[in-house]
Amino acid sequence: MRYEWRFVMAGSALTIVFLMVVNFLTTTHYPWFIYPSVLLLLLPLGIYSLIAKKQTLFSLVGSFVLSIVLLLENYINTPNYPWFLYAVAPLILWPVLVLLGKRNGSMLVAATISILFILYYVLLNIYLAPSYPWSIFPAFVILWWPLSVFHAKRKSYFAFSIQATLFISLFFISINIFFSPTEIWAIYPIFAVLWWPLSMFYFNKRRSA
Repeated sequence: MRYEWRFVMAGSALTIVFLMVVNFLTTTHYPWFIYPSVLLLLLPLGIYSLIAKKQTLFSLVGSFVLSIVLLLENYINTPNYPWFLYAVAPLILWPVLVLLGKRNGSMLVAATISILFILYYVLLNIYLAPSYPWSIFPAFVILWWPLSVFHAKRKSYFAFSIQATLFISLFFISINIFFSPTEIWAIYPIFAVLWWPLSMFYFNKRRSA
């Protein structure tokens, strides 16, 4: 395994050199080789971390490297709009979740991190685009975590299907109201997701019969 890691490292280094040469021979005004090079540098580190069971190291280094790359990209190309802030929360969350390990299955951890995550994006939404409520989308994604943990611990899968259906329906209704209030389209995905609790209900009924 040690030699495989070294082989990947050597291959990544040679590929980066190749991309640099191609970049400067074709488009000297834009160093596009930086972006694939970041991934190629993280690849051998990821394999090493997997072999040595140092996932925390990989998450910390990966989060830091990606943060620096995005920050520099933002500062160099679009300094007037801090879009880098959109990626801060997931990049910080990555090593945090790795450090927490099995504690991620705790309802307290899931609820606390979800609330902080949503609060961050709501404040960012108010600061950068107050007229466009895009924070609904990351909130919808992160709330599945505590919802799933809550029902998984209780093995209340039918209740989960009902609450999840209501949650999805509320999400689509909100999107419909905020972004296209003149056209009622939310009913279509809501109708589709209703089959989830219905199928769970008939499955449980047939099994208990």
